Amino acid sequence: MENSAHTAITRDQMAFQTAGAAIALLDAKGTVVGWTQAAQRLIGCTAAEVVGRSAAALLATDDDRAKAAVLATAHAPSRRSAFTTVRHRDGHGIDVRLWAQPLSGQDGQTRWIVSATDATTQASWPTDGPTMPPLPAAPQIPGSVPIGVVVRDTQLRCTWVNETQGARDGIPLQQRLGRRLTQAAPGPQAETLEALMRQVLESGAQTTHVEFQALARAHTRREPTFMASLFRLDDAAGRALGVCVVSVDVTASRRAHERLAILGQAGKRIGTTLDVMRTGQELADLAVPLLAEYATVDLAETVPLGTEPLTHPGPRRGRIPTFRRAGYASVHQGAAEALFAPGEPVLVPPVSSITQVLQSGKSHLEPQVDASCGTWADRPDTARAQKVRDHAMHSLMVVPIHARGDTLGVAMFMRAEERGPFEEDDLLLAEELVSRAALSLDNARQYARERSAALALQRHLLPHHASGGSAADVAWRYLPADSHHGVGGDWFDVIPLSGARLALVVGDVVGHGINAAATMGQLRTAVRTLANLDLPPEEVLAHLDDTITRLTEEDADPQDPGATMTATCLYAVYDPITRQCTMVRAGHPPPAIVDPQGGVTFPDLPTGAPLGVGLVPFESVTLELPEGSILALYTDGLIEACDRDISAGMNRLGTALARPGLPLEDLCSSAVDALPAKAWCDDVTLLLAQTHSLGPNQVASWEFPADPAIVSNARSFATAQLARWGLQHHAPATELIVSELVTNAVRHGTGPVHLRLIRHHALTCEVHDTSNSTPRRRHPHITDDNGRGLLLVDELSRRWGTRHTPNGKLTWAEQCLTPKNAPTL
Repeated sequence: MENSAHTAITRDQMAFQTAGAAIALLDAKGTVVGWTQAAQRLIGCTAAEVVGRSAAALLATDDDRAKAAVLATAHAPSRRSAFTTVRHRDGHGIDVRLWAQPLSGQDGQTRWIVSATDATTQASWPTDGPTMPPLPAAPQIPGSVPIGVVVRDTQLRCTWVNETQGARDGIPLQQRLGRRLTQAAPGPQAETLEALMRQVLESGAQTTHVEFQALARAHTRREPTFMASLFRLDDAAGRALGVCVVSVDVTASRRAHERLAILGQAGKRIGTTLDVMRTGQELADLAVPLLAEYATVDLAETVPLGTEPLTHPGPRRGRIPTFRRAGYASVHQGAAEALFAPGEPVLVPPVSSITQVLQSGKSHLEPQVDASCGTWADRPDTARAQKVRDHAMHSLMVVPIHARGDTLGVAMFMRAEERGPFEEDDLLLAEELVSRAALSLDNARQYARERSAALALQRHLLPHHASGGSAADVAWRYLPADSHHGVGGDWFDVIPLSGARLALVVGDVVGHGINAAATMGQLRTAVRTLANLDLPPEEVLAHLDDTITRLTEEDADPQDPGATMTATCLYAVYDPITRQCTMVRAGHPPPAIVDPQGGVTFPDLPTGAPLGVGLVPFESVTLELPEGSILALYTDGLIEACDRDISAGMNRLGTALARPGLPLEDLCSSAVDALPAKAWCDDVTLLLAQTHSLGPNQVASWEFPADPAIVSNARSFATAQLARWGLQHHAPATELIVSELVTNAVRHGTGPVHLRLIRHHALTCEVHDTSNSTPRRRHPHITDDNGRGLLLVDELSRRWGTRHTPNGKLTWAEQCLTPKNAPTL
């Protein structure tokens, strides 16, 4: 499409360069009767020196003069062109491209218009007739573009005209000769051209690049456009003999310019987003009114969803694939021609131009639409045909939308009213526009597919029913980014820990798309595993940092050895018994803490390096939180904007959170709703936790010396406490658990033994001793005397484990709280 447009422009430029060359007027015998200033500049001779002399005298060789004699004979062809050499006034030769055409006049005689251009220029010599016999070793000059010539006297009456001009503008010869232009073709254009002719006659200076439409009404709806040059012809005395108007048809060039301009706009206006429906609307908007009066874009229903395209785009078993209107445009307000609104399913007739295009995969051009009864436009109902008739739509193009060998949909263009019917070059332009739109649609489809997969993966991996247990009430929001980068790698988690504690984590994998979502899933799993090991928060991030480094090494691309996988993370552990919260971050924004009165602070935590960098150790900070405080963990998408500073985002978040008394879910929604209306650049994640505390009536603790005799006392104290809590039905199992854990502590420790019972959503038994050894469950043989204690604990509890403390270790076992009448053993 672009190549053909450039060819048309180049052809017309070459023709116009010919029209602007040195001009001379010869009589039938080859005598110069008119001379121009351009001719004088070329060979240095004035009109007085040339007019009245034979043109052959201006040629350099006998062969050139022989060709000049051929021009003067009656047998000369109507149009001639050749390379030849003319003699400059100072004696040196000039190689020129020579063009000659005969002119007809009122007296029936013939004049010749001769144009010469320096052969060293890059122009080609156009003509619509045969070439003169070439000089020896001179190339034949091709010709293709006709040039119109009109010679007028000093009264601007037409005296001579060539047959090209007569055939071009539709003015009959008898109506033209002897008359002024305003007499032969009255109108504003003729008056303007005559004013220019008078200026040329008075000044002698030539005028070029004069553009005008056909003067006589053409029989086609597309009026041709011409470009003219005006020269004054001088006689031997140097007086004005008349004016010569040389014109070329630049219609094709102008239309090519228009097509290139439309294609230029297509690059700017189509594919501005990664929304397939929006891209379809952009294609329709561009086509109207530049190409058509009405345009529609219909996409296969699977395209907006990012699923597989049409495998069989044509009808199968009498059924047409489902299409959905992506966009339409019209020159009429409200697009009254439309049968379907954007987003609605489109009814495609089983037998129609559209199904023909779907089956063949080729475009369809229908210069004259037949909307009469019984045609495809009239089926399956008459509404379509009625629309065509009501709006005088008379010409149609249907172009399939292809990408990667798949059919994405169809685009339809229609013309109406006074505009001419579509032609082949219009179809080429439409196909080029659609192909460009198809690339954008395919990119958007691939994006939608990857985005859907990433969202599905991310939503599957994120928690669905997270609970803060007895430690806190939690609420969260996750909003995937709506940008061309795709879904990000945000994640969050709420992890119940032993002793009624609660771990809160929010992280953000650097990058976007399905790879970031997959990495997020790996990290979330790793965090859960590390958290369940009851490691301190700073050790959790240290192990996570090692995990990312190892994953990067394992997945390293040999062609990109410098590629790294990084993430930011904030990890917090809250203990409802002590109301202490220990937090550590790895390059992540600090949390916000809202006190019960609504005051908001952002604690100063050591920033830490992002995970995967491995530069410095992580440092944790422990804070005591009043009961009812709200801990807000979030990702940078909540406080960063494409055009705003992060501090402004933190201030905005603090203002949104400072609303005491608002329910947690409503507060979470309010904070997210405070985002700017403009689409955010990254995923947005917000996790809120409103803290609770466990009072003395929910926790009981005792300290014993490291003496085997205290085991029975520990059992008695635990049984009495269960009775006070109304949990005596848990006494048998709890006695056995306390007995085994305290016995191990006495046996392996050296200092005092601490026993603690915690009643929350479960019943937890904790035994602390000064030993750093970790108990392990064994598989004793029948003859072994020891090794069965932890097996028994494992059977009686829902889960059990060990965590290390600064001065020893703590072994815990957790039981489900069952109804009174339920068996506990």
